[in-house]
Parts: sequence; structure tokens; C-alpha cells
Amino acid sequence: MTTTSVADDEKAGFWSGAVSRTLVPVEVRPLTDRPFDGLMESHRLGYVRISTLEADAARLSRTAALIARAPLGEPQVGVGVQVSGRAVLEQDGRRAEVPPGGLVVYDTARPYTVDHPDRFRTHLFHLPRRLLGVPERDLRQASARAVGPEEGYGPVLLPFLGVLAASAHSYPAPVGDQLAGSVADLFSALIAQLSHARAAHEPGSPNEHLVSRVREYIDQHLGDPELSPRRIARAHHISVRYLHRLFEGEGEGVTVSRLIQRLRLDACARELARRGHAAPTVSAVAQRWGFADPAHFSRTFRAAYGVPPREWRSLRSADAGRQPFGEH
Repeated sequence: MTTTSVADDEKAGFWSGAVSRTLVPVEVRPLTDRPFDGLMESHRLGYVRISTLEADAARLSRTAALIARAPLGEPQVGVGVQVSGRAVLEQDGRRAEVPPGGLVVYDTARPYTVDHPDRFRTHLFHLPRRLLGVPERDLRQASARAVGPEEGYGPVLLPFLGVLAASAHSYPAPVGDQLAGSVADLFSALIAQLSHARAAHEPGSPNEHLVSRVREYIDQHLGDPELSPRRIARAHHISVRYLHRLFEGEGEGVTVSRLIQRLRLDACARELARRGHAAPTVSAVAQRWGFADPAHFSRTFRAAYGVPPREWRSLRSADAGRQPFGEH
């Protein structure tokens, strides 16, 4: 999609509408007086949408009003990779300055703005938030955090994402599904790293660091059917009662057992959403993530997602196969 053949006074509105239909609804305000010039190329890789935007200086705003107008839209996590030009993203009162070659995480379920003070080129990766299997608290801590090309996951993740954006159009569906799963796993690890790094550098009580260690332990042992509050407490040399007390202030409204169950369900949902001939069976996915009883897993999954696991897989596969505006 390009504004080349659009009348000058309609270019900005045309580009704003195209971005909104392809990604999520946003408002675009050009930052120059000359006729706006923009182009966008968008592809789907499994359940990951990869879009490359190149345009003149502009502000993109995802407002609370726009979010409220589409309450049924599935929340997406976005990762922006800045190819050229600078970006300044603000969300949840935080400000992230993204240099060329850097990346930033954001959550489309909450308002944000992105300022591009000069002409820019960026790759945007969007995927359903629930498929990442990360706690809401971790995502909030990771959003509006910039990662440079030489820090943290940057040296590993940024080259991979650049190659993926350039070649997304060339992969057959089964390969695309496999790559989408890898992207989801990498983004989950990125968010975990950013959230834990923030917790380590923010002032707080020793309990906050203990909670982070417990969360890491749960993530590492999530597929073990023997994982339980008692085992977690024993591994951290605390009582089960104290373990539950630690999580009372987490603001998630869940017990430790329910947190484990939710993370397992999210992991299963993410894996079941992957298409391809080599996709594992529902029972194999359930066992891999600690559900020993298939019937119990099916009931629990339906209670959480509203549909049985097999129907979830069918629906996600159908969604991934659609060709929305901007698809190539």
C-alpha cells in the first residue's frame, strides 16, 4: 500500500486508514506541512503479522477512545524494530527512545503514542497477547522499554527479526507456522527479561525479588505435573503459607495453584494455535504442559477459553488462514 497515487490532501487519511485496518486502529498526525508520503507492506506468518512501515515524520496515537470502539478485538502485543529514523514510544507513563537498530515492546490493549520526528522505516510484529503466555504484570513492566542492538537480547533477536521481516512473504504455510511459534517463544523470553530487569533495578522490598525468583522457577518447571505450591515453597526454603502470602499482593486475584494452571493453559493455547501437518495432538500438548488427565484438561481449557481445545485449534487455524487488507 502506498500513498503515491492518492490526492495530496487525502494522503495522511488514506495511510492512517490502511494502518488501522491492517494492524490496530490508530490516529496519524503528520509532523510536516508538505504532502504526506507513506508506504506499508504487510504479511502474515502463522498467527504473527509482520508489517513494514516507511513514512514521513508523524505521530501515531492509539487512544482510549479507539480501544473502546473495538471492545471485541483480540489484544495484541507489538514489537517495533526501528530500521531507520528515531521513535519515541510512550505507554503507562513511561517513555522509550528507540534508536535505529533498536526495538521496543508495547501492548495494544492500552493507550500509547509513537512519535517519529523524522522520516522513518520500521518493522512491526503483532501477535495475540494470550498466545505469549506471560503474566499481565510482566507485560506491563516490559512495555515502553527500548532494547538497543548491543544490549540484552538485542544482538540475538534483532538480526533474526530483520531477516524474518524481509523474507516473510516467501515461506510456505507449514514453515510460517513453525517460525511463528519461534517468534512467540522469543517474545515471551524478551518480556520476561525486561520485566525481571525492571524489578531488579527498582527500589522495593526483598519480597519482590523473591516473587521474581518464584516466577522464574514456575516458568522453568511449568511442564512438570508434580509442580505444586508445596514443591515451590520447599525449593525456596519457605513455608506454603508464606508463599501464598507473597502472592496476595500481586494484584492478579489468583492463588499460586491457579497461576500455575493459567500459565499452563496459556502455553497450551499458544501451541495449539500453531498450524501445520506436524502439529502435535491435543493430548500430547496437554501432557507436555503438565496436564496428566485429558478430560480434566479439556474441561479446564473450555472454562478458560470458552471452547474445547480442538475447536480452539480449528478457530485459530481459520483465523491464520484469512487474508485481510494489505495481505500479500
